[in-house]
Amino acid sequence: MSEIIREEEIDGIVKEIFADFEGEKNIDAINIFDKPDKAEVHELVHNLFRIIYPGYFRDKSYKIYNPKNSFAVIIEDIFYHLNKQIILALDFCTKRGTLTYEDRVEESYRICKAFFGKIPKIREYIETDLLAAYDGDPAACCFEEIILAYPGLMAITVYRIAHELYLERVPVLPRLMTEYAHSQTGIDIHPGASIDKYFFIDHGTGIVIGETSVIGKRVKIYQGVTIGALSTRGGQKLSGKKRHPTICDNVTIYAGASILGGETVIGENAVIGGNTFITCSIEPDTVVTMKNLEMEYRTSGKERKSEEIKQPDEWYYMI
Repeated sequence: MSEIIREEEIDGIVKEIFADFEGEKNIDAINIFDKPDKAEVHELVHNLFRIIYPGYFRDKSYKIYNPKNSFAVIIEDIFYHLNKQIILALDFCTKRGTLTYEDRVEESYRICKAFFGKIPKIREYIETDLLAAYDGDPAACCFEEIILAYPGLMAITVYRIAHELYLERVPVLPRLMTEYAHSQTGIDIHPGASIDKYFFIDHGTGIVIGETSVIGKRVKIYQGVTIGALSTRGGQKLSGKKRHPTICDNVTIYAGASILGGETVIGENAVIGGNTFITCSIEPDTVVTMKNLEMEYRTSGKERKSEEIKQPDEWYYMI
């Protein structure tokens, strides 16, 4: 038989927890209406996909027979909710100084107008990403399959949306967007990264691209790749400094490779083999691979045996 908790005991527990809320911890704030709404930001991402890919994603809750009328409603709805979330987010931006509510309303409206003005550019870049995925993956049967099914294109699309807000110095929201894509795809692209056209992520799970990374045109990346910082021991002192590598045009990076450091530059047309660990610059037109590996076998009651596994000259990656 379970014990019945007395009313006064519940009251005591509640008072004790409320008292803890009144401390000086950063997690103490309990006002839920003065901060961006995570779920609403996720919904914004879904609705923006309907603008980026008209005809591929739709809201089944209502039917509008005129597509232009439908998109007009969607655009107005996105503008309203994005504006509301930016107003809340601007309150967290110390780089802008202290803003009054009126200042935040005016600045948010300006940002929304600028962002919507960049949607054609976002779609232009995503079109090149789609072409890169189709050209780079012999398993892709059509563009529709890539748009609807490929996690790499989803993560890149969310990144390109979030990046424009990042450039407008909108706090919090760009990270909420890219971390949502991260949770859905396993691909972690910081909205601050600079990524040029024709970017292709194949498979994708476990990819990390840091904030100050610079990636050129026609770069292809496989799963498990890290384009990261060599060290973050400096913490906030490193904020704003170039901590992540530069990947030049036409580079291919195979599965499991780690490329680290703000001074590291991977030259044009380089090929980075799987499971390599790079902390220095690589000249253009260079192929980087691991040396021959040695595999050990251990059988019960018998001695170990070792065998050198020789890789073919053009071994970079294996699925």
